[in-house]
Amino acid sequence: MKKIILFIALVIVLNSDANAQKGLSVGAKAPSFSGVDQNGKKISLQALLKEHKSVVLFFYRGQWCPYCNKHIKELQESLEQLTAKDAYVIGVTPETSDNISKTINKTSAGFSIIQDKQDVIMKAYGVNFTMDNATFTKYKGYGIDLDANNGNARRTLPVPATYIIDRSGKIKFVHFDPNYQKRASVKTLLSEL
Repeated sequence: MKKIILFIALVIVLNSDANAQKGLSVGAKAPSFSGVDQNGKKISLQALLKEHKSVVLFFYRGQWCPYCNKHIKELQESLEQLTAKDAYVIGVTPETSDNISKTINKTSAGFSIIQDKQDVIMKAYGVNFTMDNATFTKYKGYGIDLDANNGNARRTLPVPATYIIDRSGKIKFVHFDPNYQKRASVKTLLSEL
């Protein structure tokens, strides 16, 4: 019973912090970004939009998050359907490259995942929030060391948002929900592509 109460308190605290963020809206120009994925491939939104009809950009918290892993597995299982619509799928996370490897091992993700080392992409898309000390301590009690997972002491996490960006660079679809348990379904993504 004590663990259930702590879990509920944790959800409330995380949701209240994440509520401070709004994300970007449909019709907004998608901020340009670049990075290197887990395979050493240089990724640039601008270059991808020249090669593909759209980009599915999603943010996830880390390999320790069961909801993130479930969502990544669903994306991987539907990757052929997404790429058949000429979409390029990219995950963005604050976790270190070693932890990205753990995510890939857990989910079999075959699409690009970029480490947002300085939180630049998360900030540009308005999905970043900083975990407070009480929540950080609770997470540590559950065996989750955010500082070690992300390789820094900023304690930044993203709201697990998903954006579809069309060839013109405009945001065509947004799923932004501070409740980290809710994610954009593959069915919805396919209908929006």
